[in-house]
Amino acid sequence: MRGGDEANLPSKRTFNSQKLVAALGWLLAWVWALVAGGGGLWLLLTKGPLPLTNGWFALFSGVAACPLAATLFQKYLGITLSGPVRLTAATLFFAAGRIALLIGPRVPWLSR
Repeated sequence: MRGGDEANLPSKRTFNSQKLVAALGWLLAWVWALVAGGGGLWLLLTKGPLPLTNGWFALFSGVAACPLAATLFQKYLGITLSGPVRLTAATLFFAAGRIALLIGPRVPWLSR
C-alpha cells in the first residue's frame, strides 16, 4: 500500500448511527403493534365491537405501526409506507381514540 491509503479504508469498528436508529425504530414499531394492536383486539374480543371506543382505534393504531403491514402493502399493493408515514398514522389513530373517549358520552352513536 502506498502512504495515505490507510485513511481511505473503512475501519472495522465504525459506528453506524443510522442503522442503530433504524433498528430501534423497527423494534419500537413491533412493540407498539403488539401492545396497541393486541390490546385493541383483546378489548374487541372481550367487550364486543360496540361502542366504537372498545378497541378499534387501538387496533388500527397498532396495525398502522406494524412493519409486517408495511411489508404486505409493498408486496401485494405496490404501496411503500415509510416509517414516518406509519408513525403519523398510528399517532393519528391513537389521538382519534382519545378524542372519541372524551366526546363519546355526548355523541349517542359513538357510545352505544
